[in-house]
Amino acid sequence: MLLSAEHLSINFGSRQLLSDVNLYLNEGDKIGVIGINGTGKSTMMKVLAGAQEPDGGTISRDPNVQVSVLSQNPVMQDDNTVLEQVFASFPKEFRALNEYEAKAMLGKLGIADTEQKIGTLSGGQRKRVALAAALIHPADVLILDEPTNHLDTDSVVWLEDRLKKFRGGLIMVTHDRYFLERVVNHITELSRGKLYNYEANYSKYLELKTERQEMAESSERKRQSILRVEREWIMRGCRARTTKSKDRVQRYEDMKGQSAPETDDSVALAAASSRLGKKIIELDNVSKAFGQRNVLSHFTYHLLRNDRIGIVGHNGVGKSTLLRLVAGELRPDSGEVDIGSTVKIGHFSQEGRELDLDQRVYDFIHDIADEVRTDEGTFTANQMMERFLFPGDLQSQPIGRLSGGERRRLYLLSILMTAPNVLLLDEPTNDLDVTTLSILEDYLQSFPGPILAVSHDRFFLDKLAESVFEVRDGGEVLRYTGNWSDWEKKRREELNPAVEKPKVSTEKPREKKLKFTYKEQQEFDRIDGDLAALEEQLKTCQAAQGRCGSDYEKLQELTEQQMLLQTQLEEKTERWVYLNELKEKIDAQD
Repeated sequence: MLLSAEHLSINFGSRQLLSDVNLYLNEGDKIGVIGINGTGKSTMMKVLAGAQEPDGGTISRDPNVQVSVLSQNPVMQDDNTVLEQVFASFPKEFRALNEYEAKAMLGKLGIADTEQKIGTLSGGQRKRVALAAALIHPADVLILDEPTNHLDTDSVVWLEDRLKKFRGGLIMVTHDRYFLERVVNHITELSRGKLYNYEANYSKYLELKTERQEMAESSERKRQSILRVEREWIMRGCRARTTKSKDRVQRYEDMKGQSAPETDDSVALAAASSRLGKKIIELDNVSKAFGQRNVLSHFTYHLLRNDRIGIVGHNGVGKSTLLRLVAGELRPDSGEVDIGSTVKIGHFSQEGRELDLDQRVYDFIHDIADEVRTDEGTFTANQMMERFLFPGDLQSQPIGRLSGGERRRLYLLSILMTAPNVLLLDEPTNDLDVTTLSILEDYLQSFPGPILAVSHDRFFLDKLAESVFEVRDGGEVLRYTGNWSDWEKKRREELNPAVEKPKVSTEKPREKKLKFTYKEQQEFDRIDGDLAALEEQLKTCQAAQGRCGSDYEKLQELTEQQMLLQTQLEEKTERWVYLNELKEKIDAQD
């Protein structure tokens, strides 16, 4: 066992986040923690990581176990460079030995310039730097809070592959359902202060949860049936005169005192939109650049009423810029964006609007609208807040008291309260819980207007998108028909085109006599000497490393030289094997 939490209790003001729960992590366990936003997932992760003390219970771990943590909002030094921040909690010797790997990892996460200052980075870039710092740590336990947020599709796939190969213990809060399906082998659901553990991935968890709910509902139906019979017996005037009668009455009272099984609350969405005319949004030959960097080049597209478009591409290529141009929030350098007179845009941006943390939830929503008409009827602002899991006590709270996920849900409600007829969604799945995501997807499928969504969530794009726009470096936008999986398949085919098989000839080919080419003969004559020279250089480099002492710059230089020599030696050895096998075949002919 790598880590255990027993009889854990956590309070947040008047809210009981955890109540006397247990959690155990063994080697090889990969636990995905899920639950409605605001239930306390991130707080539980802080307690497990040792960053916060629980109100009750104990956290135990083997003293030899190394733990690495990615928090929801990492604390960083703005004056550090990216590399300095990655190695901020490590000794200089560790950086000297692992700097090459860290640079490669940052490249995979979309951070190419490792010398830029942390203070110049966006929130998403900072989270990626923190993820690299957590992964470079030689840990036995990884505790990761929303590791896929702000990653592009390629980075998510890379991280998924890395975590699948990780042999220690993993505890991860994530709402990426493909991650939950492919990486984790345990699902822990946090609901109403309790933990429900399922030894399963995501699809199996859904089956087991349904079974648990059906059993609980069956038990409750049986209890209500017994209560009805016993109540009728008592109402007929039977007196508790005998011992048998007294026991029966007591059993009835005990059963009546039992509570019904609690069910999870879920967001209730209803499509609210304004009338949309024939002309929607038309982009004609639109270009946009920032300095010398083109983010959109001569792009033309006329939005259609039933469009369901997923927008993909590497971080920083201009996906959010494209949405802002469509929304009319950004002027193009050339070309024209024409927005129809009846268009009412709901733009759910990645960063979200600036929320006044001192403003009450109630006042924030009422300032937008007092009511909204939907296809289910007219709802007041209070009713809409309750449908979005903001009951009366939360409505009176300042926004600053909400969790990150609750603020994201509140921001989504503020967009829908305006009754838009065109939706532009920039990373809508970040920080939203799995249950809310599923309901949001169902809502979007019934939305009567067009939807453009920038997202790295593969599950979300598979369910929503009917076409995919891939934004590439240089401002090119490629269009594909289908969802994310269709686009990924076509992209793989483009990168690795099938090799056309040569036509089979019925004529028996002449046997061609094997022989060395002139260059191969020269290479064969000198390759033994080349191998010996490389082996000698490698020995000299290794001996020099041992004499470096505390000269870490020299050690880093020699380490890189050693890696280069090892690569050259491996390649030369493979060539030696090939040439010697060819020589044996040539000799066998004679």
